[in-house]
Amino acid sequence: MEDFLLSESELEIKLKARKVAKSIPPDLIRAIESETKKFPREFVDINAKANMLGLRFSKEYGGRGASWVADMAAVEEMGYLGFTLSCMYSLGTIVGEPINKFGTKDQKEKYLRGITSGLLYGAEAITEPSGGSDLFGMMKTTATKKGKSFILNGQKRFIVGGQGADFFVTYAITDQSAPNRTRGVSAFIVDRNTPGLKIETMYGLMGNKGGGTARIVFRDAEIPAENLIGTLNGGYDIFNTMMIPERLTTASGSIGVGMAAIEIATGYALRRKAFGSKLIEHEGVSFKIAESLTSLANSAALVYEASKAADAYEMGRLPMARARKLISMAKLNSTEAMWAAVNSAMQIMGGIGYTTVYPIERLLRDARLGLIWTGSSEVMKMIIQHEFVKEISRPDYWEGKRVVEQDAIDFKLVEEKVYE
Repeated sequence: MEDFLLSESELEIKLKARKVAKSIPPDLIRAIESETKKFPREFVDINAKANMLGLRFSKEYGGRGASWVADMAAVEEMGYLGFTLSCMYSLGTIVGEPINKFGTKDQKEKYLRGITSGLLYGAEAITEPSGGSDLFGMMKTTATKKGKSFILNGQKRFIVGGQGADFFVTYAITDQSAPNRTRGVSAFIVDRNTPGLKIETMYGLMGNKGGGTARIVFRDAEIPAENLIGTLNGGYDIFNTMMIPERLTTASGSIGVGMAAIEIATGYALRRKAFGSKLIEHEGVSFKIAESLTSLANSAALVYEASKAADAYEMGRLPMARARKLISMAKLNSTEAMWAAVNSAMQIMGGIGYTTVYPIERLLRDARLGLIWTGSSEVMKMIIQHEFVKEISRPDYWEGKRVVEQDAIDFKLVEEKVYE
């Protein structure tokens, strides 16, 4: 949205993504929505042919070595296709990032190259029936070492790509005795053809059709030890790394979804007449458009700031906690702005917006998930305040800052400052 904030190379990638998004046949999106197309693998093939998959990964493995900013600029463009395809596009970055950062050379050669070439499509198998937001506190899936293998038992649900993915990045308890669960979990790559892995449920969804969302079960699923990502019991750090693209891509894709809706509504308001004039000339309509554009522009700026923070973290110039706070702010802000914009678009269009004559009703159903998945809005708020409280509690936070509290006329009446 805010193209002038991008460097020349970042803008080049964004414009390439825009071209790819424009080339996607409307028939494919209609087939997804009507559920005659259960899992649109051809969408992956189109992006692979354009060399637009796994942008952040090294050229050694078929990527472009792009920045987080460039990658998120591309995802924003994919948002115009709706959340299903935006998410499908993003999953390569999401599941590839832990392999990119923690994986072995063999893992990168097989899976990163598989992602960038489009030959392999990966999904994340994280959420469990007992643990969504409280994943580590409620996790039940276990992985037990047996010779040169690990035996997985448990289940994961709401897995986007569960039907069509070639492999899954998943998490399991590997140390039952760890006093802190975050130090007793490991991350694994599980190939779809692993004996003991079974698709148990295909979910019917309110929106976001075509993602092949499923519940998968591990029943004595045996995977080779070399499929462990990183170190044994190091899953928590890998999970936090994975959350960077998971939340950033949701934030950036939301901008595209919101802009698509408000552009349709504005085009409608320029043509539709009511009470003797075009809708666009009515204050109630024009204000909704202005408010939506302002919120989405605000969100785009924050997404790029959060993306720059992720780049700075990669270069060791910013602590993970600071990047996590900004990324959570971006996800919260973008999804809420998208939801408001899509609702405003439907309100502007009235009854026709509620029909399938226009895609607003689809965008609205899809958008609702953005406030829930990859960490709900409430979880994002918890993270934001938690990280800020940690920052403000450190003495060095106040170094060089003005002590505004002393600007009060009676600031010296310390006996009046009662805290208990």
